[in-house]
Amino acid sequence: MELILVNNEQTARQFLDVHVVLNRSYAGWIRPLDKDINDVFDPAANKSFRFGEAIRWILKDSKGQLIGRIAAFVNKKYKTKGDEQPVGGIGFFDCINNQEAANLLFDTAKGWLAEKGMGAMDGPINFGDRDRWWGLQVEGFVNPPYGMNYNPPYYQQLFEAYGFQLFFNQSCFAMKVKDQVQEKFYERHDRLAKDPNYSARHIRKDQLQKFATDFSIIYNKAWASHGGGKDITKEQAYLIFKKMKPAMDEKIVWFAYYKDEPIACWLNLPDLNQYFKHMNGKFGLLQKLQFLWLRMTGACKKFTGLVFGVVPEFQGKGVDAFMIMEGAKIIQHKLGYEEYEMQWIGDFNPKMINIAESLGAGISRRLVTYRYLFNREQPFKRHPILN
Repeated sequence: MELILVNNEQTARQFLDVHVVLNRSYAGWIRPLDKDINDVFDPAANKSFRFGEAIRWILKDSKGQLIGRIAAFVNKKYKTKGDEQPVGGIGFFDCINNQEAANLLFDTAKGWLAEKGMGAMDGPINFGDRDRWWGLQVEGFVNPPYGMNYNPPYYQQLFEAYGFQLFFNQSCFAMKVKDQVQEKFYERHDRLAKDPNYSARHIRKDQLQKFATDFSIIYNKAWASHGGGKDITKEQAYLIFKKMKPAMDEKIVWFAYYKDEPIACWLNLPDLNQYFKHMNGKFGLLQKLQFLWLRMTGACKKFTGLVFGVVPEFQGKGVDAFMIMEGAKIIQHKLGYEEYEMQWIGDFNPKMINIAESLGAGISRRLVTYRYLFNREQPFKRHPILN
């Protein structure tokens, strides 16, 4: 076997090719866009390079055939509460069903991370935000939503045989859009609907600045304190929303207010993989025209949940049900979506799992974030539960 550092245009191309070669025979696989993967490793496109660095390798067999790949990264911003050592990451792992080949990839990444002062590695994770390329799929091997990892089932054995341990589970929940929501949601909605101080509305693209500001307020109250997170400015929120705008469907992005103050948000997008699965990893001019045509003709029948949150002072008051049911009046009866799948929820977040389950959604797929401690005598600890 030959391990090759990715350090030029040819090896960067082969890094993409490994994933295609090893996964194209699986019916449930959807090829990601080449640009999305390349951007992860582009300092001009990925802000994580301000706080760390990344490296990649590809693996070939004795005949020169591509049989594996892996990336490793360090990021000063990557921390979990309770960590007793610096933790690096590995990701974008692909490998034939061969433990020796997998071990070579893991050992190589481990060695590089140890040289950088790390005492553990988590994987497979992203060099950046958790909303993309995070976790190893262990259940539900079909049609991954946009930005979600896909891998064959045998990868779980490759990780666990090497010594990786389960750091946290990541569950996705799904339901049919027309499914009847549980009765308690109607009851909780109706209770708040009688109070004129409560209101809910979907986003408007011509008021993107206003809704981005509202999102920043909700985010900073509901999430910034979790896991060492930091506040998001209204300018940063606007840039996020501006980036989402071309794919955004106004009627599936909802906000709730109390006396016109933002108290909750429910951000969804059409599942872009329903478009990109036709494009073989490319997104040039022809693919952009194809995207517009598919969108105009209603080709996407699935939307995905990205963010759901209620500010702390309004949690437990039924605001979640109020906002969901206000949205359901339009989503269930006036739009053409048939399926809904939420982005993964970590098992360290029981409040969000409870909301998904109470909505009537069932687990559609499960991913795992693993951790490997370099000191094999050190006691292993799972990801702490969020309060």
